[in-house]
Amino acid sequence: MPSLLRVPAPAKLNLFLHVVGQRPDGYHLLQSVFTFVDLCDYLDFTLRTDGDIERVGQTIADLRPEDDLIVRAARLLQQHTGTTYGASIRCEKNIPAGAGLGGGSSDAATTLIALNKLWKTGLNRQQLMDLGLQLGADVPVFIFGQSAFAEGIGEQLQVVKIPDYYYVLIKPQASVATPTIFKDKSLTRDSKPVIITDFTGYQTKADAEFNHSVAMFGSNDLEPVACKYANEIDYMLQGLRNNKLHARMTGSGSTLFIVFNDRETATRQSIKICGTILFEQPTVQDPSLVKVVKGLQTHPLYDWLTEFGD
Repeated sequence: MPSLLRVPAPAKLNLFLHVVGQRPDGYHLLQSVFTFVDLCDYLDFTLRTDGDIERVGQTIADLRPEDDLIVRAARLLQQHTGTTYGASIRCEKNIPAGAGLGGGSSDAATTLIALNKLWKTGLNRQQLMDLGLQLGADVPVFIFGQSAFAEGIGEQLQVVKIPDYYYVLIKPQASVATPTIFKDKSLTRDSKPVIITDFTGYQTKADAEFNHSVAMFGSNDLEPVACKYANEIDYMLQGLRNNKLHARMTGSGSTLFIVFNDRETATRQSIKICGTILFEQPTVQDPSLVKVVKGLQTHPLYDWLTEFGD
């Protein structure tokens, strides 16, 4: 049977994340810049002619197939297009759960893109983005496929150019459920709105003035709430900042990231983080991930889709 093997699903970072309001239905209004990095899950898809959607193995321990975004994405595309095809899907999981790196959303987006190709269902980028929004607010940005300034609940996207940065990722053992953070009464919900040129202008200035670590625009409004529930995140952030590293949490956490202009500096600092900074904090458990990654200008599957109207 036809197959698509080792199809990548990249992680994302929120370079900043501001909560600027809340809709009557409870959804929060956000402003953020999303970008992709080369830490990827990899998925295998094999065509089935019996219409079944089969998950081969597990993605996350104890996650039932019916709750898995990969399976849900496949069934949603199947139902939306009326195709009689099915698929067997296997996922090699490299993006940790509870990390704020968008692993589940990225897997769902890659599933929609790959099965659209394998099943020849012919949906364009915008149609798949609309479908992906039914699975989660972060899914459309992976289908959009470029670094993006995001507004609304995350679905209003404008392309933004990000320099070729390298990032050190530090994932504490601790994590906090996203709904817990968004329900907390102390969450800032009235950050002053910004425009895309506020971000791009700041990035240009930062590149010119900072050598070892690029200072970051804005803030992550979810970070103080996550720190309140998980002291380990707070301790790790403070340890990094005390060493003059401009660390920030991505998404709802718990992964922290630091931006660098080149791989050499990022690698040197990651060794320092593992060997010195974390060692000085005995209250912090060993992180489950310390990794140097490269930013991606576009999603690896960007060319698999046509634009709206093409």
